[in-house]
Amino acid sequence: MTDLDLLHFEQLKKDVQSQYLKEYTPSHDDISKWKGIDIIYFQEDLRKKAKGNISEKSFYTYFKNSPVTKLPRIDMLNLLSIYAGYDSWYEFKKQHLFAGELLQENEDQEDENLQELEKTVSVSPELPKTEVQAKKVEIPTPENGDLQKSTTDNQDVTIKTNSSINSIDPPAKNFFKKNAWALVTSVLIAVTGLLGFKDVLFSKTYKYCFIDKDRSVNVINTLDIMVIKENESPIMYKIKPGECFLYSTKDKNLKMRISAPFYEPLEVNRNLENAPEEEKIELKPDDYKMAAYYFSIKDVKGGNPQEQVALIKQKRNQLENLISNNAVIYQVYDNDTYGIERLDKQKYITLVTTPTTSLKNLNVIEMKKDTNGKIISIKFKIASTDEKNK
Repeated sequence: MTDLDLLHFEQLKKDVQSQYLKEYTPSHDDISKWKGIDIIYFQEDLRKKAKGNISEKSFYTYFKNSPVTKLPRIDMLNLLSIYAGYDSWYEFKKQHLFAGELLQENEDQEDENLQELEKTVSVSPELPKTEVQAKKVEIPTPENGDLQKSTTDNQDVTIKTNSSINSIDPPAKNFFKKNAWALVTSVLIAVTGLLGFKDVLFSKTYKYCFIDKDRSVNVINTLDIMVIKENESPIMYKIKPGECFLYSTKDKNLKMRISAPFYEPLEVNRNLENAPEEEKIELKPDDYKMAAYYFSIKDVKGGNPQEQVALIKQKRNQLENLISNNAVIYQVYDNDTYGIERLDKQKYITLVTTPTTSLKNLNVIEMKKDTNGKIISIKFKIASTDEKNK
């Protein structure tokens, strides 16, 4: 569509108006002002002379507005051209050429073909929507050698699978059906056992031995080991002199606090991912506590009475210097009668300076000192011979 086509259509409307005014007298000569009965009479005359019709909506669209911005369909243009006395829309334009306007030679033929096509479509019965949709969905499958080959391969696999299924021995099927619950129960028991013993199965055992740092020998005291875990209460272990501490865990870290009567407290932290399975840990002895213990169990028996008195006096003086005057001293008993007894400094010194074989069985449970090195607390026990030999 060109601007010249719109101008031609305005010319055609004037010719249509002139043709109608030759025989009829409407309410207005101007076709754009026709209403109601005028439009009906025009439609009737159009059907009589051009063998066609236009709707009232089309009339209002193309005749009430001037100039128009778009052309009607080609069949309407041909119909109006015939009514005005021309063979077609092309013939009308051909006889109303503007200066310099050229028409394509095949335009008339194209208009006729388009008109025939539109007529064919308009008179064709409307097909059901479901059939149209079905035709749109149906897409012919192109022949493809590779695709056919792939299909054949799939068929082969299916056949093999079916044959393998059919090859299963019926007694085997019955066996699995009858023993299915037994198999499931066995699996559940195995899983439960694995979960119950997972700590044992996945844990690792570490061995720690303790030696005197100054003497390179085993510690002479019972050790108290406190294992500290995050978000858990500490766990206490007692290790006898000369024994090693065995600890099994699946944790990645280990924290221990080690204490003993004659040794300074020690805190040990280990990253178990790279730690050895066996290790020797050195404990630093407390010289004051060690001396107090040594003089407490020192034998005062001499070759003659004078030497024995001298040894006792020397031992008392040494203990007097090591033990504070306000020291708190307890002796622990194994029987239910006494349980525990408190001694003062002098009574304790007298006890340990009295020549007796029981001093060899003296076992210091706990010993504390102040900042000046004086012993301020002693807890000890004299074990029986049978207990000492255990």
